[in-house]
Amino acid sequence: MTLTLSILGWILFSLLVLTGLALDLIGLFGNWILLASLGGVWVLTGFEHFGTGSLAAMTVLAVAGEILEFLFAGFGAKKFGGSKGSMLAALVGCLGGAVLGTPFFPLVGTLIGACLGAFVAAALYEHLQQDKAVRDALWTGFGTALGKVGGLFAKLFCGLGILLLAALTY
Repeated sequence: MTLTLSILGWILFSLLVLTGLALDLIGLFGNWILLASLGGVWVLTGFEHFGTGSLAAMTVLAVAGEILEFLFAGFGAKKFGGSKGSMLAALVGCLGGAVLGTPFFPLVGTLIGACLGAFVAAALYEHLQQDKAVRDALWTGFGTALGKVGGLFAKLFCGLGILLLAALTY
């Protein structure tokens, strides 16, 4: 019975890790799922693995991932002439594009859909709400999407850092 529970626990943990990393790629709370699953492992193993210092460092990485994602998107929008509204539009477009892209190619379609969604939403926002010419709106959409993609990868790398730290301190 113990072996079966152990195997089921590792399967559940693996699914949570994969889910967390996939959610990072669409700008959601993946690093927090990683952190919660590692905290669960810590509790279920009788506080034998990791430690408060390791979990604190992992929490810092999760927070850093959120901050970097936001900063990259904002930098892309600002650098390419976008407004704050285009950043919000890019976030909504990123999520919507990820949902629409996933059925076509799981994970790859999610990432491509997120990128295209951010681009289209930011460009439309700039054209319709800020009265920018189509060319200028497309340029802003490109920059915003580029920044958003950079932010998603920065967040993913923070998630991988959490997993590396967990593996080193297990």
